[in-house]
Amino acid sequence: MQFADRLNNVETSAIRELFKLLGKPGIISFAGGFPDPAMFDIEGIKEASSKALNEEPGAALQYGATEGYGPLREQLSSFMASKGVAVQPDGLIVTTGSQQALDLLGKTLINPGDKVIVEGPTFLATIQCFRLYGAQVISAPIDAHGVKTDELERLIAEHKPKFVYLIPTFGNPSGALLTLERRRQVLEMAVKHQTLVVEDDPYGDLYFGEAPPPSLLSLSDSVPGSRELLAHCGSLSKVLSPGLRIGWMIAPPALLANAVMCKQFSDAHTSTFAQATASQYLKAGRMPATLAHVRKVYGQRAAAMGHALKRELGAAVAFEQPQGGLFFWASLTGEGGKLKDAGEFAKKAIEQGVAFVPGAPFYAANPDLATFRLSFATADVARIEEGMGRLGRAV
Repeated sequence: MQFADRLNNVETSAIRELFKLLGKPGIISFAGGFPDPAMFDIEGIKEASSKALNEEPGAALQYGATEGYGPLREQLSSFMASKGVAVQPDGLIVTTGSQQALDLLGKTLINPGDKVIVEGPTFLATIQCFRLYGAQVISAPIDAHGVKTDELERLIAEHKPKFVYLIPTFGNPSGALLTLERRRQVLEMAVKHQTLVVEDDPYGDLYFGEAPPPSLLSLSDSVPGSRELLAHCGSLSKVLSPGLRIGWMIAPPALLANAVMCKQFSDAHTSTFAQATASQYLKAGRMPATLAHVRKVYGQRAAAMGHALKRELGAAVAFEQPQGGLFFWASLTGEGGKLKDAGEFAKKAIEQGVAFVPGAPFYAANPDLATFRLSFATADVARIEEGMGRLGRAV
């Protein structure tokens, strides 16, 4: 059997492969990027699904418009308005998770050989998706405050990319938060270089203290011409339920139209029952309380992990305390002759009964082999304490 040449550009997810090693009894995993099922508002979702079936059973169970279920698009318009973004219901499309939005961007924009700039590190599936469509993926360096805008502009000027992909708010895997000043600079350089910027925002509502700076989309009104050069991807996966597979994309009309056409070929439409359920949930007004709860719990877990990392690993590891999201991004220092390679560290950690993800796969080029990602989302404070102790023994 002869497969498509495009498959030569990608490989299976290192994270998915790692999961095969997690069958060992008693393993504590900080490897996944999943929200905690205990955070799901089960009663609220039950109530919403019941209302969807009682009020509009035909619409909820029938084929639907590729652009999305009308009532959900209205609710998402209101949800975005609460975050400072004015968008009409017909200015967004519903996708099967925000990851489908990334795939649609690849389908509609990337020709083989096109250049795309991403953060280094960035979401692993994004690198795989863009490479699948033949893109040359270029990394822009980051620090704790997000992408380094001086380096980003240099790369844009040099490579003239088809687009730039960023996770400005609590990035995966970095947890970095792009500053307000840098956000404005990104919008200004988009206009200056007439380059599309894709803002992926699945974690923006998961902040632990002060709210983060406004999204690029929200700020775009203050930078003339930038709104027409922005695509924004949102998701309910991390704040409500990943199983509903509800995401959305806001983009210039021509891009949305082509994305809808490609989605017709892919899945016809996102599950109407899931969309109707999400619509009823948002309509019921339960989201603010749900967000307050998950912010509190994840904030406590992030604080516990930070304290335990310092206590158990000390100078052997360097990291920035995340202000939101689901992840710690850390780097082995090699202090005192200890490990410096996170791949080797991961093997020793598995032997001690704890798992995390080495950082190398998150880089499109020139990976930092000392880096690794830890998720605090699915472990309570006691398991975090025990897991960090095991990491201390492993290092």
